[in-house]
Amino acid sequence: MKIGNKEFDMNSNHTYVMGILNVTPDSFSDGGHFVNPEDALNHVDQMIGEGADIIDVGGESTRPGHQQIPEEEEIERVTEVIACIKDRFDIPVSIDTYKAPVAKAALEAGADVINDIWGLQYDVYNKDSILADRYSGKNMAEVVNAYDVPIILMHNDNLGRDMEGRNDEVITDFLEANSCFESPEQIRTYIVDEEHMIGNLSKYHSKKVLHSVEEENVVDRVITGLTVSRDIARNAGIAKEKIILDPGIGFAKTQKENLMVLANLEKIRVSEGFPMLLAASRKSVIGNVLELDPAEREEGTLVTSVLAANAGYCMVRVHDVEKNVRALKMLEAIRNSINN
Repeated sequence: MKIGNKEFDMNSNHTYVMGILNVTPDSFSDGGHFVNPEDALNHVDQMIGEGADIIDVGGESTRPGHQQIPEEEEIERVTEVIACIKDRFDIPVSIDTYKAPVAKAALEAGADVINDIWGLQYDVYNKDSILADRYSGKNMAEVVNAYDVPIILMHNDNLGRDMEGRNDEVITDFLEANSCFESPEQIRTYIVDEEHMIGNLSKYHSKKVLHSVEEENVVDRVITGLTVSRDIARNAGIAKEKIILDPGIGFAKTQKENLMVLANLEKIRVSEGFPMLLAASRKSVIGNVLELDPAEREEGTLVTSVLAANAGYCMVRVHDVEKNVRALKMLEAIRNSINN
């Protein structure tokens, strides 16, 4: 896969490292650290020196309870720093956004890949939002296709945000309220064609998805959601070789579900048949186990990165590039010794 001017071999045993650059005041781990452009560029320089293969720029925090910001503010935050990175460094840049206007502005500024935390399904799960049409998967897919860039599609179904109240009845009510079909049993899933959004139910087995809201079946739910996302992309004209999938650790999942997804990374990858990225760095699933603040979660993050590499994931998205590069390099040496 070509990202920017660099080739990434997604079929090798190598796991690439994506370094996180949050130019936000409120991100859960490093909010406010790199708001100043010069501080941001110094951090990029550091991450490149530590072995980062790609830099992921984010202009809006998506931590639990985050506040959505206007697209104009997000564009202002990300475009200057992206342009400066591309001017100063020879490294691919990803833009972390679900908003089509932000994605377009970032690509114009020099970004090489889109990282969409809604997997082209923002409008599906935020139907009542006044922003749903503007940030629809169709709009984002059209931008990606027009600029002929890769896209990372993350699983994020937004079902049962009130984790204490999650059960089949709650989810069924949600689906019924958001369904564009005749029967409340039918899941609202979208496939994009050349003219409009259309539903395709038989392929995704709605009863199975409803059953999968139980914590024990989260892997089925992730696989189904990712399948919908990549089919939206494919039907919008985005080439298969330009799609990377992300199981969405920390998004719309309980602690138990996050752990179960981490335990089943290989199953998810094999089921999808696409290159996979894991973004678990310093997230609450680690903090809840270790009872540590975000800045102290690196050992836990290293475990998730090694798990991802062993499961055949092509990339990990991390805060501490140096430690993850070293851990993955050691793992790769061990694996190569067996193969040779």
